[in-house]
Amino acid sequence: MKAIWNNQILAESDNTVVIENNHYFPHDSIKKDFFKSSNTHTNCPWKGEASYYTLEVDGKQNVDAAWFYPEVSSLAKGIKNHVAFWKGVEVVKD
Repeated sequence: MKAIWNNQILAESDNTVVIENNHYFPHDSIKKDFFKSSNTHTNCPWKGEASYYTLEVDGKQNVDAAWFYPEVSSLAKGIKNHVAFWKGVEVVKD
């Protein structure tokens, strides 16, 4: 799978985990140069507290377009150290 935004591949992996129709990419599969930490946090009742990244590609920003769970609940341990995308990021089969 590939995550693409603004004509750049942000992440690429054969080992994504699908939960609630989102592909979660292993953290080591993302191209960290495009990811900037965000102060945004949200809470999921069964996964835990999510943290976000703002994507920056060729001078354009996509605010809070990627998220991850630094500490996951026991129900969501399969997505520990994984990142998912939304806000126009295309996730396509390789």
